[in-house]
Amino acid sequence: MATLLRTPEERFQRLPNYPFEAHYAQVNGLLMHYVDEGPPDAAPILMLHGEPTWSYLYRHMIPICVAAGHRVIAPDLIGFGKSDKPGEMSDYSYQRHMDWLQQFIDTLHLDRITLVCQDWGSLLGLRLAAENEARFRAIVVGNGMLPTGDQKVPAAFHLWKNFARFSPWFPISRIVDAGTFKSLSRDERRAYDAPFPSTRFKAGARAFPRLVPVRPDDPASDANRKAWGVLKHWKKPFLTTFSNGDPITRGGDRYLQERIPGAANQPHITLKGGHFLQEDAGAEFAQAINKLLKTID
Repeated sequence: MATLLRTPEERFQRLPNYPFEAHYAQVNGLLMHYVDEGPPDAAPILMLHGEPTWSYLYRHMIPICVAAGHRVIAPDLIGFGKSDKPGEMSDYSYQRHMDWLQQFIDTLHLDRITLVCQDWGSLLGLRLAAENEARFRAIVVGNGMLPTGDQKVPAAFHLWKNFARFSPWFPISRIVDAGTFKSLSRDERRAYDAPFPSTRFKAGARAFPRLVPVRPDDPASDANRKAWGVLKHWKKPFLTTFSNGDPITRGGDRYLQERIPGAANQPHITLKGGHFLQEDAGAEFAQAINKLLKTID
């Protein structure tokens, strides 16, 4: 990694509804920022964001889950948010993201984890849970999947992949705004743009779409198939909270429910919203998590 970037802290000043104290963990020599709210001895809810967002995405959900007595941990993936940002697209791979997250949960000694994930948070989180099965007690997925490259990919994804890789213009906040039913406020758009002072800081965001396995021989395909081997026998609670307005993940909830035993008899819900359902239905999403955990606490 010839270039390592760190977004100046002043970019994150006075963000709406984001009062959380900053915490940092060392992962393979990089700083990973995370939110850590609630009782430190409570079983943690690990909220993983995706592309091209950061922990700010969960700002409306964190207080609701904390108020129910839970500890909530929401990291910024490397390349996003307040975390360090390697400066080249080639610095990022699926496996490197897995290694960074693995070291993160190891460093924090997390156990009895409830995974909450969406978008790339699901590509990483579902594999993380499968590879650390004993450390996870429940999974909640909204608008996410664990692809192996063996399934047909929606045409919309191929367009998105090419746009991320080749477009000279990559407007982060407008991308998020386009993926919601509501319209982001000016300050909310500023918050999503905050991690990226210039194009140089966007290598991680541009890299993610090309890392999704779309062929059976993709570098991540074998590891993801092994993870599915675990998930197909997963009997711990597995809840889907997909939205009704995401063209990329539509139908993924049924796919997961049919293949993961722990999804049987769970109170699956369909929320009103676009791809970024945390923005459109954050309170309902958080309440679904709390409802699930009431049954296993």
